[in-house]
Amino acid sequence: MYILSVETGFSAAHSLRDFPGKCSETHGHNWKVKVDIKCHKLDNFGMVMDFDELTEIVNEIVKKLDHKNLNEIDPFSFTNPTSENIARYIYSEVAENLPNYISVKSVQVWESDTTSVIYSEEY
Repeated sequence: MYILSVETGFSAAHSLRDFPGKCSETHGHNWKVKVDIKCHKLDNFGMVMDFDELTEIVNEIVKKLDHKNLNEIDPFSFTNPTSENIARYIYSEVAENLPNYISVKSVQVWESDTTSVIYSEEY
């Protein structure tokens, strides 16, 4: 199996509804995102897919989040914009935009240099 990775990031504000701590207040993060895709075969060029093509897919999704208050955009207008939910959202959006022979392995989202979450449907 081949695993291809790209990284990007975005800046956004959020607050956690009904959370009993300081994160219930609106605050911001410089989020980092890593997307891993997987495939068992290569195309005619010997690639899973062009890095630029995957980067464009991921950046189009992340652009919807960048410099936003996440609580004010779907799906986070009704779901808490936790790192976990952000990772799952990016995972599903990337999956919808890949050729059917390529799948998402995982999405990792950092909200700081030392804290991150990985979402995968494999584990």
